[in-house]
Amino acid sequence: MSTPRTSPPAADRRTLIADTAIDLVASAGLRGLTHRAVDGAAGLPAGSTSYYFRTRTALIGACYARLAELDLGDVGDFGDSHDIGDIGASGGDGPPPPGPAPVPADRESAAAALAGLVHRWLTVGRARQLARFELSLEAARNPELEADFHRAGQGARARASGILAALGARRPEEAADLLVAWTDGLLYDRLAGALARSRPAPDLTELTAVTRRMLDAVLAGS
Repeated sequence: MSTPRTSPPAADRRTLIADTAIDLVASAGLRGLTHRAVDGAAGLPAGSTSYYFRTRTALIGACYARLAELDLGDVGDFGDSHDIGDIGASGGDGPPPPGPAPVPADRESAAAALAGLVHRWLTVGRARQLARFELSLEAARNPELEADFHRAGQGARARASGILAALGARRPEEAADLLVAWTDGLLYDRLAGALARSRPAPDLTELTAVTRRMLDAVLAGS
């Protein structure tokens, strides 16, 4: 006797919907983000996305939450492998509270970790970051989303602040805001800027030099 098929848990289905929505935004922009399109791309029965996220605003909020979760997961991976905590840019709604960040050995290890993170986001994480930029503009236009987007960015900044404090920043929160802004600017320039298509593939050595200069600047000014 065959075992009856069971539906995936609601949490898994919500994650599938958010991941699919992010992919759709990356490939087609916000114009491609509809409940019906998410159902089709995710292979879900019609009406599934609207069941979990009744409005388009709720669906976009789910994208913010998932982007924050994935980005913080990336920085956690690099923290484990480079003896440094989480530095990066993130957008989303309600990411898990950041835990204590490992103390970096020195600026060189911090720069290497941040460069590795940026390199990942420019390569295997490229589509996700494009979606994040697209969705951030929606938050700027929609007051219903603004608070969610703002709240989501606090996790990355809190972790960056802790790391910069360990590196000697006197005003680590200000330094973290600047570092996150510069990281976002670097990502945008390489992914969607005027010269993005003509630039060579991201080079880890070059990115490490850039991130070291960024760290030196924020620490000197803080």
